[in-house]
Amino acid sequence: MKISGQLLILLVLLFLSVSPVKAQQSKQEIEKKIDALLASMTTEEKAGQMTQLTLDYVCKGNFFDDKKEMKIDPARLDSALLKYHVGSILNTGSYTLTRDNWYELITNIQQVATQKTRLKIPVLYGIDAIHGANYTVGATLFPQELAQAATWNTALVEQAGAVTAYEVRASAIPWNFSPVLDLGRQPLWSRFFETYGEDPYLVSLMGEACVKGYQGKDISNPEKVAACLKHYMGYSASVSGKDRTPIAISERMLREYYLVPFERAIKNGALTVMVNSGEINGTPVHIDHHLLTDILKTELKFEGFAVTDWEDIIFLTKRHRVAATYKDAIAMAINAGIDMSMVPLEVDFTKSLVELVKEGKIPMTRIDDAVRRILRVKYRLGLFEHPYYEKNSYKKFGSAEFTQINFQAASEAMTLLKNKDNILPLAKNKKILLTGAAAHSLTPLNGAWTHTWQGLAEKYNPKDKQTVYQALQAKLGAGNIVYVEGTTYDKDVNTTEAVKQAANVDYIVVCLAEKPGTEKDGDIHDLNLDKVQQEFVKALAKTGKPIVFVLAFDRPRLITEIEPLASGIVMAYLPGNEGGRAIADVLYGDVNPSGKLPFSYPKYPNALNTYDYKSTEDVSPGQYLGVDFLYPFGSGLSYTTFSYADLKLSTDKWNGKDSLTVSIKVTNTGNKEGKEVVQMYTRDEFASITPSVKRLKGFQKINLKVGESKVVTFKLHRKDLGFVNTANQWITEPGDFKVMIGDLSKGFLLQE
Repeated sequence: MKISGQLLILLVLLFLSVSPVKAQQSKQEIEKKIDALLASMTTEEKAGQMTQLTLDYVCKGNFFDDKKEMKIDPARLDSALLKYHVGSILNTGSYTLTRDNWYELITNIQQVATQKTRLKIPVLYGIDAIHGANYTVGATLFPQELAQAATWNTALVEQAGAVTAYEVRASAIPWNFSPVLDLGRQPLWSRFFETYGEDPYLVSLMGEACVKGYQGKDISNPEKVAACLKHYMGYSASVSGKDRTPIAISERMLREYYLVPFERAIKNGALTVMVNSGEINGTPVHIDHHLLTDILKTELKFEGFAVTDWEDIIFLTKRHRVAATYKDAIAMAINAGIDMSMVPLEVDFTKSLVELVKEGKIPMTRIDDAVRRILRVKYRLGLFEHPYYEKNSYKKFGSAEFTQINFQAASEAMTLLKNKDNILPLAKNKKILLTGAAAHSLTPLNGAWTHTWQGLAEKYNPKDKQTVYQALQAKLGAGNIVYVEGTTYDKDVNTTEAVKQAANVDYIVVCLAEKPGTEKDGDIHDLNLDKVQQEFVKALAKTGKPIVFVLAFDRPRLITEIEPLASGIVMAYLPGNEGGRAIADVLYGDVNPSGKLPFSYPKYPNALNTYDYKSTEDVSPGQYLGVDFLYPFGSGLSYTTFSYADLKLSTDKWNGKDSLTVSIKVTNTGNKEGKEVVQMYTRDEFASITPSVKRLKGFQKINLKVGESKVVTFKLHRKDLGFVNTANQWITEPGDFKVMIGDLSKGFLLQE
């Protein structure tokens, strides 16, 4: 029987509008709906679904003028959605919006999409909610990812993810361009602070926790959002350290290190990935069929879709110069496996994509696969039933409950790197000079992706959140604190005054900072901390007063020259809106620091080793230049002490079946309750590929009261001891291994 086109459309719409739909549709139900919808779509409508435009495209007004609320331009919106069938919109304009503004924008967009378009397909709106709903006024702004990793507390990271999802969805947005699962192994990289650190195991567990927080068990839940894993893959491994610059790395290394966090997150149901803007071994990732299709979609069985970063298909012609024309670039990227293009400022992509299909340069099967993946995400999110939820449904937005979770995250991130003569915690009856670029501003505590892209606009900082200075005033009283700005990031302000005031205090607390920045704007030529801040510290040191550093850095800026001048050093990272309170509480012992470095802190500009270096990098230390860190990966002091004893293995000859049980007894031997991160490392003594000196294979964060002991248990599986061989396959070779926890170690034999 032949069905007319109009009748088919009516049947499809009837099928799609059946309601109510149960909370979580089965995969089979969703796929049937996608089949029906795809069968009725024109090539133009499919191309539109693969197109993502920025909010600016459908709005009117000056997007840098925050005196006027952003408003939809009805004609431009109709053109985008009705003429070009655009399926996704992103971005904020240029500043933080209120929830009312967000709801007005999103409801206008979704009403046109679901009421005026032919097939009533909702728009998938995306946002960069990097450390909380950072583009919504009043949202909970958490520590950046690097600081969250320093907590070594996956449960806390999952909670932060859940709060972020709640507040993003409370802004009527269902898709978050987060988490970043790039490895922070190149400290020069401007997006280092967006990573969970240098180790693939740590990053994998943190990423898994974040995705669980974002997506939950039911992604259609009105309090959840779709995660977007960034940036698939190897993006952070830039040779020069500059953003979006060439990467030279073998597939073996990609698989053993950089692919691992993505694989784990995908196994946990992550719905979207954003693609690395750079090139690997000369091939832009956006046209790498092997990475995008063979590995991501076939090998990892990824069911979601891959979206480009900003203008990245355009950059195949302008930057990478691998395509002579934009149209050629589109064909290369889509055929390689790109599903959605963050165009985001024009519709030439959409028009050219249709032409390429009609010319036979992109097969319809590839288009259908991409559109199916996009529709799958929209269905799983429940957007067809609920393009947005009522604003009043989100009573906990910006709540005290969320603030407490945020404060805990900031507190547990604080990492005590140095405490000479137990200068910390400071005595509350002593007077301090507080100074430095991060002493009286939330901007360096939050970093980029805060209210604006680069996070530099002070005027958007909330008035109800405390700077370090304000938090210390609240704790000690104004009379016990002298505040002098001292320096900005790179300019002297009043060093002479600071030195003068130091004569009247007992301690000096210097809050050193890095100017917020990300992507190309955050590139630097020199990993050393800005010279003016170092000279400022030297001037203060001449007063003879004990100095404590608080480091609010995007990445490990080198402080080797001034580190000996400090008696105490607290690494604060970018701790977010509750960072001021958390720093104050750690300085005075109301919080016992428990953070551990998620990266290796370098000592020298050209000694950028990671903790899992090879023995070939450290031949005969003392005789030759070996590996030398200012502070090692996983390090961090406490105001109490912990002892490790009774390291036990379930066997010293393991057949590799089931698991090997590792246990250790940890005791709080100090005089203060505290949290300790128990870290288990392994070493392959001999292997066909040069083994690392050690690899992290387990960690647990425990709380111990004074005198309390706990036995911590880990399970090792055969695959935990594996590596990628020259055939790019994971293997585990039998032989001698060692387990290391604290200062203890035990060997075992993995048998054939």
